[in-house]
Amino acid sequence: MFAEHGEYVFRTAYLLSRSQTIADDITQEVFLRLIGKYHLFDQSKPFRPWLYRLTVNVARNLQRKQRWLRLFKQQEQETLPDAQERPTQFTSEREVQLWHAIEQLSQKCREVIILHYYQDLRLEEVAYALQIPLGTCKSRLNAALAKLRLYMIEEQNERNERSNVYE
Repeated sequence: MFAEHGEYVFRTAYLLSRSQTIADDITQEVFLRLIGKYHLFDQSKPFRPWLYRLTVNVARNLQRKQRWLRLFKQQEQETLPDAQERPTQFTSEREVQLWHAIEQLSQKCREVIILHYYQDLRLEEVAYALQIPLGTCKSRLNAALAKLRLYMIEEQNERNERSNVYE
C-alpha cells in the first residue's frame, strides 16, 4: 500500500507542512494510522479521498501540536519548518510566484487549493477529505482563487513599476 500511495501522501503532507522533515513524519504517521484504522474504511467509497482525509487530519494535528510546543518553547529551532523550503518540482518563476501566493493563504483555503489543483481531487472528494460540506468547499475555493488573482496582479504591478524605474 505504501508503494502505491506513499508518494501522493508525502506530496500532500509536504504541500501542507512546507517542510520535508515534517512531511516525512506526517507520511509515517498516516501509514501507521492506516494500518490501525483500515477496518473502518467503507469499501463502497473511493480509497484515495479517505487516505487524503487521514493525511489532512494528521497534518492538522501535528501543526496544532507544534504551535503549542512553540508557545511553551519546548521545541528546538532545527525542527521548525523552514519557511524557505518549497517544492522542487517548479520549473518556472511564475510557478514559484504562484506557490508563494498559495503560502500566503489561510490554512483552510490552502488545503482546498492543494487537494484540488495539486492532488487532482474532485471538489466532492476534497469536501469529503476535509470533512466539510460541498458548498463550503466551493466557497473556500472561490475565495482562495480571488485572493490568488489579486496577489498575482499586485506582483505583476510591482514588477512593472520596478522595470519602469530602471528604464
